[in-house]
Amino acid sequence: MSLRTRFALLVCLVFISGFVQGMLLPLLSILLEQRGVPSSINGLHATGLYIGVLLASPFMEKPLRAFGYKPLITVGAFLMIVSLFLFPVWDALWFWFILRLVIGVGDQMLHFATQTWVTASAKKESVGRSISIYGFSFGVGFAVGPFMTRMLDTSTSLPFILSALIILGLWLVFQWVRNEKPQDDDATQTADKGAIRRFGKTLRYAWFALLPPFGYGLIEATLHSSFPVHALRNGFHIDTISNLLPLFAIGGLVSQIPLGILSDRIGRKKILLIVHFGGFASFTAATFLESHPIGLAVSLFIAGMFIGSAFSLGISYMTDVLPKHLLPAGNLLCGIFFSIGSMAGPFAGGIYMQVGGQHFFYIISIPLLFIFGLLFFGKQGARTRPPSQSTSM
Repeated sequence: MSLRTRFALLVCLVFISGFVQGMLLPLLSILLEQRGVPSSINGLHATGLYIGVLLASPFMEKPLRAFGYKPLITVGAFLMIVSLFLFPVWDALWFWFILRLVIGVGDQMLHFATQTWVTASAKKESVGRSISIYGFSFGVGFAVGPFMTRMLDTSTSLPFILSALIILGLWLVFQWVRNEKPQDDDATQTADKGAIRRFGKTLRYAWFALLPPFGYGLIEATLHSSFPVHALRNGFHIDTISNLLPLFAIGGLVSQIPLGILSDRIGRKKILLIVHFGGFASFTAATFLESHPIGLAVSLFIAGMFIGSAFSLGISYMTDVLPKHLLPAGNLLCGIFFSIGSMAGPFAGGIYMQVGGQHFFYIISIPLLFIFGLLFFGKQGARTRPPSQSTSM
């Protein structure tokens, strides 16, 4: 199998990751709201997937180095397939939470392995382009996912079964891919043998790159789990919500690859500052347009054009500044920070609504301004990655 074909399959796999997250967050939030579950519990329930990601993260690097990329992707996708098939079996809050945890574990295995495979194989001069394509695929999945809520009028089981079948088909095709293991430089790997040492060095060199994944996780999860509840309570129809939610992801798709290429030319930090300030301004505008669906739609689309690339830009920056043997640790930390943001957002959003907060989008715009300040005033603790040979996608 050629490198281009393998890259295409990895891109399709990350589409699945985005699709499942984009579907589950609004779908389960709507179902729980219809069952009368308090918004704080609804928001806490939404953290289940990201708790699964965090639980799995510390155990990912060692099996990746020992067994390679393919086994992790295979097992992770299988866990997602089985869990999605089980959702219609039992309509219970705690059972759905466990399934969310398992999907989080599977999603982390799939996402971590594919992301590390892409970053380790990309040429340094085209890292932004390769990872922006990767992020583009995730964004497409996340944009398509919310449309599955339309099937609730037909059957509450149909979205789960259909998504499981889609993943199963891709999972079968992926079995033809040849396995590989991460490449390590013996001297540097020996010096950084301990996991604590590797994570410590990664944080010291690439802390700057971890802020965008955190912010993007907060935005993504809050928008797709808490906003549907807020919108339902303010008279929005489910179809309107399912049309609004993908606009943020679609905006990110429009700008994802151009911003990735531009960051290769003028630098990640400049682009990261632009996208975070633009995201802050767009969500602040959305605060004043909450009762106007068209104005809100435009604001969400523009916000997506700015901040929708934050995750992939953060990964690109991380890839710039870390040596190859620290890339697995760097990708893990990006996933962990993304998950922390994804857990904090829905819970904070649920509490905010429960205490009577009116302007929902402040929950998103204020953290973005804070991250912008850290990026602007903070001292960059990174160095340039030493030259290394890599294979082009």
